Amino acid sequence: MELLFGWRAAALTVAAAILLPLAGALATSIRHRSATRTLAALLVVMTGVIIPWLIGFAGFYDRWWWLTFAPFSNALFVPPLLYLHACALVTGRWPDRGWRHLLPGFAQFVYQGAAFLLPLPRKQRWADIAFDAGETILAVLLAISFLVYARRTIQLLRHYRAALAQNRSDDARFATAWLARTVIAFTALALIWAGVLLFNAVTPLGYKGLMPLYLAIAGFALYLGIAGWRYLALPFPTLDTLRITAAVPGPTPDWPERGRKWEALTRENGWYREEALTLRRLASLLATNESYLSRALNEGLGRSFSAFINGLRCEDVAHALDRQDARPLLAIALEAGFASKASFNRAFQLRYGQSPSSYRKAHIP
Repeated sequence: MELLFGWRAAALTVAAAILLPLAGALATSIRHRSATRTLAALLVVMTGVIIPWLIGFAGFYDRWWWLTFAPFSNALFVPPLLYLHACALVTGRWPDRGWRHLLPGFAQFVYQGAAFLLPLPRKQRWADIAFDAGETILAVLLAISFLVYARRTIQLLRHYRAALAQNRSDDARFATAWLARTVIAFTALALIWAGVLLFNAVTPLGYKGLMPLYLAIAGFALYLGIAGWRYLALPFPTLDTLRITAAVPGPTPDWPERGRKWEALTRENGWYREEALTLRRLASLLATNESYLSRALNEGLGRSFSAFINGLRCEDVAHALDRQDARPLLAIALEAGFASKASFNRAFQLRYGQSPSSYRKAHIP
């Protein structure tokens, strides 16, 4: 039988041709080595998931039936690798004995490898018995795995974002919303995947009927790879560096009074204009420690460090607009200490309840 490279095989080939070089580039990156190598491994696994469909649409299995059960697709690696990538990104390393999370994926690989090595007559009999049931079981296990690891990953990212808000004025740069969106999207995809395969077991959709599912898998993998390549260039602070030093025991200070005093000093000296200002840096400028400053902001003023600094920056921009400053909004925002237009717009909307452009129009004489 001749090989046929139609649009289905071509589409999946294009995805694989992008994913594999991207994985290679990530694996050799010198920044965030643990996170980038984990992401590279994930992209290789995701490419493997679509390989059986790529070669299947091209007619490889029809021509070389012995390829059945070749251990290309090991989808049970995907959920734990997403979680381990998040761990490596926010802590700088895998959790202790993190390799144990990969055991289900290794079990799937061993099962496929053993089935692949069976003699052809026995392999054919086993395929007739186990293939459809095995796909259904795999889909259910994959959905459960995604639900478990999605919950753990989202909790980790929320903890990280909370720590950032208490320590960094440029926390929006490292908010990891792209990774949280990917985890949620992959989980939804896994649930759909399980549903489609269960439906397929009752009412066969045919090989071509499952093509949209695998195009979606390839699309999500491409998004994750490109987003990872883009964001992993940032110098992500780790959770260890975001820990606040414990305060020295003593009489309880008047936190609101201290908060107002330190707010006035920060405003008067313009320290908030420092783009990558951190809690530690501001505490040093105020001649206090991080724990005291954090409590003065949280308990005294009711604000996180990020909200405190970005609020002062927004006031700076608003004062410039009140004075009819004709410069572009972004130039004013950058001078006030914002690192990007997106973080500026978000903070200004939160502080004044309207966009910067609407505020400017409302204050034109």
